[in-house]
Amino acid sequence: MASLPSVSYSITVRLEIDGRASAVSSLTNAVERVGGAVTALDVNSSGRERLRIDVTCAARDTNHAQAIVEALDAVEGVTVHKVSDRTFLMHLGGKIEMRSKVPLRNRDELSMAYTPGVARVSAAIAANPEDARRLTVKRNSVAVVTDGSAVLGLGNIGPEAALPVMEGKAALFKRFADIDAWPIALDTQDTDEIVRAVQLIAPGFGGINLEDISAPRCFEVEARLRELLDIPVFHDDQHGTAIVVLAALKNALRVVGKELGSVRIAMSGAGAAGTAILKLLLHAGAKDVVVCDVHGAVHQGRGDLDANLRWIAEHTNPDGYAGDLAGAVRGADVFIGVSAPNLLSGEEIAEMNEDAIIFALANPEPEVDPEIAALHAAVVATGRSDYPNQINNVLVFPGFFRGLLDAQSHRVTPDMMLAAASALAAVVTEEELSPHYIIPSVFHPGLAQRVAEAVREVALREGGVERHEN
Repeated sequence: MASLPSVSYSITVRLEIDGRASAVSSLTNAVERVGGAVTALDVNSSGRERLRIDVTCAARDTNHAQAIVEALDAVEGVTVHKVSDRTFLMHLGGKIEMRSKVPLRNRDELSMAYTPGVARVSAAIAANPEDARRLTVKRNSVAVVTDGSAVLGLGNIGPEAALPVMEGKAALFKRFADIDAWPIALDTQDTDEIVRAVQLIAPGFGGINLEDISAPRCFEVEARLRELLDIPVFHDDQHGTAIVVLAALKNALRVVGKELGSVRIAMSGAGAAGTAILKLLLHAGAKDVVVCDVHGAVHQGRGDLDANLRWIAEHTNPDGYAGDLAGAVRGADVFIGVSAPNLLSGEEIAEMNEDAIIFALANPEPEVDPEIAALHAAVVATGRSDYPNQINNVLVFPGFFRGLLDAQSHRVTPDMMLAAASALAAVVTEEELSPHYIIPSVFHPGLAQRVAEAVREVALREGGVERHEN
């Protein structure tokens, strides 16, 4: 599947060219000839004979970006001076910072914000620890914790390399839900050490967002932390993905006029995301699901089942199907993939039931080419931004945590996830709903607030405490 130029591979080339009338068009033509896209062209200085121009282009990847630079350099009369990678420039010095919410302009303000006045506040919290949620950043803070073992599209790259992703996550928390999130990159991939480290830092946070921790370790880490901590623990790679998938599937089923409880679902992927999606689908009412991994369908007769696969085998595949993914897809109404690229062909998709739904979510290369799938299916969704119906966790986690924090919830429950999925699905109105629009944009006005309200309502019903500003 050929990729298109993307802003994530955006470069700005500063160059000089002679001042002839056709100079600018020769630059754009050079970029377009090698498949690039000019997104901006700025003349920053000019003279009688020469123009200095900044050409900003979108490329497919780093090799393509270099080809664009070479094409520009080959234009007659061009001298290339500097090439800037706009993505790297955005990350220089990090993407987040800490700022004080209170003024520190004089001795009085310093004495209240810090010593000696702060001692009174600390003493009050020592007497009543719950006051930490009211009197400190704890009430609005989330730790974004990773060990760098399963970074999307990159794999086990370690804590330092994972840090830019965690910073991005923190920036999204702030942008969409006004939550102060802090990247915590742990230099260990030992389950006991991860659990202990998070347990030790938990007093400073109102919630824990686990991120990019590989399966099966992530299951145990989350389960143990939920037992140990009195604040909500949420593994976004599992549950954020599951909530968005359920919301999108609700709307896709509305498009084709089918019900969740009556459709047959074939899934590819039994790791962290796949298992979480499965559990939420079953909780929402799905009844006929077959899950496949690299060895084929998961069923009770298989001899290689670990604890997670045994659970899947016991709760799915009622007919005991033991074949491969292609066979599982045959006659299915829905395919959900969170696994590996290019597993299915158009011919295999054509053997699904009429008005089939395809969620091919492997990134960056889906399980089946979306354009080929669209020839045979009624609704197609991917994890990519260059196709309609992008399944993106950022649609969920900011609002989800906003609701948890506002209710001062101590836990995450399946009913909160169902409420979040229903709220997210309901953002798409009947007038807007179509095969190419089953899930809203992350920039949809009020999206995070609607998810937050739904989660807060369930959290309060289940024992939370409404957050107050004073």
